[in-house]
Amino acid sequence: MARTLTGTRIRDRRTMRGMRQADLARLSGISASYLNLIEHNKRRIGGSLLLSIAAALDVEPSALSEGAEAALLATLRQAAADRAEAGAELTQVEEFVGRFPGWAQLLAAQQRRLGALEQAVEALTDRLAHDPHLAASMHEVLSTVTAIHASAEILVAETRIEPEWRERFHRNIAEDSARLAEGARRLVDEIEAGGQRDATLSSPQDEVEAFLSDHDFHIPLLEETPTPDAVEGVLAQAGGRLSTASARLIARRFLDLYALDARALPLDTVAQAIPEAPARLDPAQLATRFGVDPGRMMRRLATLPGAVLADLGQPPLGLVACDASGTLTFRKPLAPFPLPRVGAACPLWPLFQALSRPMMPLRQVIRLAGRSEGVFLTHAIAQPYGPQVPNRDPMFEAHMLIQPTTVDPAQDPASDDLPRVGVTCRICPKAGCRGRREPSIMAEAL
Repeated sequence: MARTLTGTRIRDRRTMRGMRQADLARLSGISASYLNLIEHNKRRIGGSLLLSIAAALDVEPSALSEGAEAALLATLRQAAADRAEAGAELTQVEEFVGRFPGWAQLLAAQQRRLGALEQAVEALTDRLAHDPHLAASMHEVLSTVTAIHASAEILVAETRIEPEWRERFHRNIAEDSARLAEGARRLVDEIEAGGQRDATLSSPQDEVEAFLSDHDFHIPLLEETPTPDAVEGVLAQAGGRLSTASARLIARRFLDLYALDARALPLDTVAQAIPEAPARLDPAQLATRFGVDPGRMMRRLATLPGAVLADLGQPPLGLVACDASGTLTFRKPLAPFPLPRVGAACPLWPLFQALSRPMMPLRQVIRLAGRSEGVFLTHAIAQPYGPQVPNRDPMFEAHMLIQPTTVDPAQDPASDDLPRVGVTCRICPKAGCRGRREPSIMAEAL
């Protein structure tokens, strides 16, 4: 598949430039007959020859190489699967990408945009169903409307009301109307807060996650000086981003842990140990190499700067943690793998499976149920935390590292058998799920 793309792309680029095959062969230092075999995908190409041909065509080597189109092909195949009724010619998708790279990029961008919009709708729906703060605002608005209606109904029905009582009813209506206006404003703020980082946040944990997201979950000051004084400095710089005592307490706990992780696992040392192949990133092996527990290794990997991961050929990493009750205590989401802000997460996540097998590292490839059907490599482990007291059961905390990966159904038929998990039950379209707690608004039939 990749050879076909490379040869076709070279031929198309040469044709677009009006260059003869013999001229390109001469500039590339090969014979015209050998170039003909390459353009008809009968010879492999790479290394210095690919660089020479790219220079002769005045394009970047990545524009001709096979790896540049892997993610693009996967996105277009997913778009075709989402709209099977359109009858897209999947057998010709490689030729399409090679001949019309601009159109292919446009379609892929639209597919990603549709996925982002769907995730926004799902997140808002989940908030409408589960967010206690939003529910309280809605209840207040409805209660106020009912009070105004009752007062107005009495004034209309009772024509002989003492002036003193009439004035009291008028005053109640005026006060309730002002309360209704304020409640409606808060309700609107609550709804809009779902998609705005700087809007009103509904919990201390939301405040902390917004603060960390502003820093891309990476704190340079603690990398340079992982000390308690540096933690205090980070909190002082946060200012109004952490407006409540609870938010500052949660942030302090995370930053203290961050400093310990940075002290045990310096950034440069960890970066040098990360393999270049994404599929070979194994936090359990890295933890053994550095003599730390896997949970600490996962936290450290998730706080590495995106630029460092990109330089190592690694995709962005997400992380989620929970306590023994299954409550999510930490969330670093990935764009293609949304994490619920309110309500319970999917019980099929390896995160929760790890709680039933403490101290056993789990490695599992999963497919996210939904229109995007993204594929992810996950690593999970549950381990004790806090002081160990004799004759007392330890408290357990589970971590799950999330890494996007690519599975090509055309080359791996077994990919259809990957475990499918959701985000939360209410917005999961998976039918016949043994872990479902409530009906889904996204499924046509359950």
